[in-house]
Amino acid sequence: MTTLLTQILAAGIGTVAFGAIFGVPTRYYPYCGVIGGAGWAVYVVLWQMLELWSEPYVVFFATMLVILLSRFFAVLERCPVTIFLISGILPLVPGAGIYWTSYYVVTNQLEEASRRGFLALKVAVAIVLGIVIVFEIPQGFFRAAVGAIAGKREKS
Repeated sequence: MTTLLTQILAAGIGTVAFGAIFGVPTRYYPYCGVIGGAGWAVYVVLWQMLELWSEPYVVFFATMLVILLSRFFAVLERCPVTIFLISGILPLVPGAGIYWTSYYVVTNQLEEASRRGFLALKVAVAIVLGIVIVFEIPQGFFRAAVGAIAGKREKS
């Protein structure tokens, strides 16, 4: 459990760091951290702990959560969704898979290179599909969700 929390915290901090590199305004850092940490939490729980599906499926569902949260916070803060999307998706990008593919090509282990490369490609496609599917949800849905939450805050 400590390892899980450490990984989620590290993903959140890493997401904030990437947000800083990409020029995200500092007032949005907490949102970026929550989004990156939540996406990584879904990834770790579904793939490494529960071992329910293969990595591309897990990344697909984690991506959907990242994009849902990105769109929600973008409406809440009245800013472009890309502020949260770009930094929030980075923990899920298959960088290690691309690295190992290159390594196996250079060391002439072509069978392993093709296996790793195809897995990295499937993960990248899962990310794209997750983004596309969530962007098909009408903007009004997110406005209504933010409005409902804002209404509950005012009543408290």
